[in-house]
Amino acid sequence: MSISQAIVKIYQQIPSEVRLIAVTKHVEAKKIRETYQTTKVRDFAENKLQEVLAKKELLKDIHDICWHFIGHLQTNKVRKVLEEFDWIHSVDNLDLLLRINRIAEETQASPHICLQIKPLPDPNKFGWNVEQLKQEISQIESLGSIRVRGLMTILPLGLSHQEKLDAFSSIRDLAISISQSSTLVLDQLSMGMSNDYLEAVQSGSTMIRLGQAIYNH
Repeated sequence: MSISQAIVKIYQQIPSEVRLIAVTKHVEAKKIRETYQTTKVRDFAENKLQEVLAKKELLKDIHDICWHFIGHLQTNKVRKVLEEFDWIHSVDNLDLLLRINRIAEETQASPHICLQIKPLPDPNKFGWNVEQLKQEISQIESLGSIRVRGLMTILPLGLSHQEKLDAFSSIRDLAISISQSSTLVLDQLSMGMSNDYLEAVQSGSTMIRLGQAIYNH
């Protein structure tokens, strides 16, 4: 199956308003170019800064790619990530968010931010748990140089179909609750990867992040 055939198949399974983000970790620039040329995908995601720098150089003739950062963001990489990416999905603690806000203010960057949430205990994942986030919402509301657009999650491995639905739905409900009780408008849900995007979409995801389903089929 070609890249374009894989993407057509995915689009047939999801509502038209859901944003398909192609995860290009370890994917060569020529395959990104093929994806761009043969499909309507314009959103691409990387989890390492150095990898995207090399690829952007090879793709510099293409001007309308929207780049999404989805990896664990170290504080010393914030300034460069703000320069290179339009979205940061993986902001996983308040100190990091404060640093992003401060550097955004200095540089006039205007990143779209998703807050990474852990709906279930998982020692292998970063992110706020639900109670932590609720306690820190007032501080997040006060940050004026960034746009907190929504919530992001990566579920633990090994969940059943129903457990995936329940976890994704809890993130959706959390976003609704925060939007109703604060000045934040969390209208974006970055939920769903190659092994669980159907459950994520069923639960209200607005952005799915797919790598294997596109490039390793």
